Amino acid sequence: MSNAADRAFDALRASIIEGELPPGAPLTEVEQASRLGVSRTPVREAFARLIAAGLATERGPRTLLVSHIEPDDARALFELRTALDEQAARLAARHASADHEASARFAELAEQFAQVDTAELAADDPQRHGYYALVAEFDAALDASLSSSPYLAAAIASTRVHLSRVRRLARDDDERLARSAAEHGAIARAIADGDPERAAAATRLHLYEALTSIRRHLQEKP
Repeated sequence: MSNAADRAFDALRASIIEGELPPGAPLTEVEQASRLGVSRTPVREAFARLIAAGLATERGPRTLLVSHIEPDDARALFELRTALDEQAARLAARHASADHEASARFAELAEQFAQVDTAELAADDPQRHGYYALVAEFDAALDASLSSSPYLAAAIASTRVHLSRVRRLARDDDERLARSAAEHGAIARAIADGDPERAAAATRLHLYEALTSIRRHLQEKP
């Protein structure tokens, strides 16, 4: 895969996750090549990867549509992520109980999540990059705790892009994001304390609340 194709794919994937290219938006080789400043060949390669990742569907020989997210799709995704993330939280807590540095990292994340409120979110940019950067730090810390479980880590990574996409549907709901921050904080604190079952329970609650909010947002869309 060429570097140009990698860059095109990364840029298109980010635009889809950010909502700059919303569900149903057409993707044409000529337009995207011009927008990204590359030739049509790497864009064509990037399109193939978007299809494989489930982020785009074919409409014609050289035209794609950004894939839609249906409420049932979100439910199926969250069912999978609940199983994966509960186990990841358990393993991270066990790891933290034996690794002071890991415990301290999650304790710091818990403190950072505790500082997130609607006022801080309102001061962020419209895409809420500051908040999602903190979530990314949490994800990175969780990944670092799964070095002994590469298959679990790979399974989580394969679904994370879709979860990020549906999570962004709630970016205009600062009250929900503030509650989500508190839920993330509870997970991080349980992991820092080395409590596997509390970490799993906090994860299950967070994903349930997230799914409830996401499905409401999807159903409200015209």
